[in-house]
Amino acid sequence: MKFFKNLYRSKKSKARLGEIKTSHGAIKTPAFVPVATKGTVKTMLPELLKNIKIQVAFVNTYHLVSHPGADIIEKAGGIHNYSKLGIPLMSDSGGFQVFSLARDQRKADIRGEEQPIVVKITDDGVKFRSTYDGKLIEFTPEKSMEYQKKIGADIVMAFDECTYYPSPHDYAEKAMKRTHQWLKRCIKSHPERSEGSRRSRNASLDSSSANWRTQNDKYQQYLYGIIQGATFEDLRKQSAEFVVSQNTPGVAIGGVSVGESKKEMRQQVKWISDYLPADRPVHLLGVGQFDDALDLVKYGIDTFDCVEPTRLARMGTIYQTPSSHPEADLDITKSIYKNNLESLDKNCSCYVCKNFTKSYLFHLFKQKEILGYTLATYHNLFVMERFFDRIRESIAKDLI
Repeated sequence: MKFFKNLYRSKKSKARLGEIKTSHGAIKTPAFVPVATKGTVKTMLPELLKNIKIQVAFVNTYHLVSHPGADIIEKAGGIHNYSKLGIPLMSDSGGFQVFSLARDQRKADIRGEEQPIVVKITDDGVKFRSTYDGKLIEFTPEKSMEYQKKIGADIVMAFDECTYYPSPHDYAEKAMKRTHQWLKRCIKSHPERSEGSRRSRNASLDSSSANWRTQNDKYQQYLYGIIQGATFEDLRKQSAEFVVSQNTPGVAIGGVSVGESKKEMRQQVKWISDYLPADRPVHLLGVGQFDDALDLVKYGIDTFDCVEPTRLARMGTIYQTPSSHPEADLDITKSIYKNNLESLDKNCSCYVCKNFTKSYLFHLFKQKEILGYTLATYHNLFVMERFFDRIRESIAKDLI
């Protein structure tokens, strides 16, 4: 099974149509990746995701290791069987969350006593306390790979250090070099992968040389190396060159959308666009607003994960179709919708818009009924999925 096929490149830009094949299904790219942090897209039954035609979701290693633990997920047959999310899944390495906690100097209430969540950071890895029970947990490149193998997502991320914003050049360079060394260790932690890599650095990335199997040996996993470098052009290009040279099945871009402006974020992607591989998928971590996706597919980005559609839905923000500007969204908690019997979005054909009114959603949110969060989330994800349908259609017509 060939992991990735580059099916078409636009004549207008670097935008492309592709297909990622996993043991749990195929992903047509460009694609949006909703976040299922703890093994669930909040408020959504797994079956509803299939109804919307969500292709892939993103689970969080840090949270799943903290609770319920990687061992019980493995014992259950992996995250797909445990959660019944019957679609391809990505998992992060845990690096972003750990380093965010360290920067914020957060503390955990451990049996009535406040203690630092992050205990120690070294070149070897990170030790931190679980916010659930105070248990000491260690994340190293090898541990991250072990945890992700037990969790069993189809696509896994290398352990990396995500720099804060604004970050000085010397720290950004140190974090980048640490990320590069950790990537090497992630690759070496799986003999099947490292042997395949040694056999042929330039070989076609198929199932024989670019992946390893899950702990229970049921299906294949694919590793993405992560490009870092903060807001510095020289570091971004250096990191892109190094990560791509490691021949991992996919490449991710990290350390963006961490406080910098949209202009700065786009620059970081533009700087490295010429270094991105033509034969492997590229994922942009933590970015997925309408305008971001529309602009950044032009640089060869294939997949985008973002919490915004689901998080905003639970706050009462209802996307409008078609939309590329947040100003067009509705705040369904406003009293002007109390007696409004129109559908949420006259241009949307989703189940929610066919069956429910703005007044009903207003009522659900004001009464804090869980169904309101479900209906809003369903609608927002439906809008995102149809938006990416249109992006793919536009690329096929050389309009992007």
